[in-house]
Amino acid sequence: MFYKFARAILRPIMFLLYRPKIEGLENFPMEGKIILYSNHISALDPVLIGCIVPRQIFFMAKMELFKNPILGAIIRGLGAIPVKRGSADLSAIKHSLRVLKQGKVFGIFPEGTRSKTGQLQTFAHGIASIAHKSKASILPVGIVGEYKPFKSITVRIGKPISFSEYFQEKSNTEILEKMADEMGQALKSLLK
Repeated sequence: MFYKFARAILRPIMFLLYRPKIEGLENFPMEGKIILYSNHISALDPVLIGCIVPRQIFFMAKMELFKNPILGAIIRGLGAIPVKRGSADLSAIKHSLRVLKQGKVFGIFPEGTRSKTGQLQTFAHGIASIAHKSKASILPVGIVGEYKPFKSITVRIGKPISFSEYFQEKSNTEILEKMADEMGQALKSLLK
């Protein structure tokens, strides 16, 4: 309920301020488990994506955001999953797998931090590992432009990526690297 309430308030504000041009919304699956991943250019990215797609997204968020009691309570209420950056946070991985097992949408910024230049950074293997374990649909979302009031920003939703051939094999570093690379290439094509 809190997510729907917050979205109802934030959606008109985000659309008024940033006038998003949305491409590929028809690619967004209306049911089933999904890993939605995006480039990360601003703290507003999860808010914008959450205002665009019609299902609740359970985003992974850095642990530091939860240290502020008020902000922590708000983002926890929105379904955010705390993660310790720079390490294999098993608790965050288990939480994300639970979200996916329930047929929900898990959101992640695989670069691990915001890009100061806007250029796509290297993906951590965590996203590929979660994808392999969950066998969820993978959905790339590209955010193009800058967050400037009353100037339009573009959000491109790509087609879901099928990794069924990798899901047949046992997880190993080589497979995870291939998956992460394919995810990176799919997102780069949306950012052109």
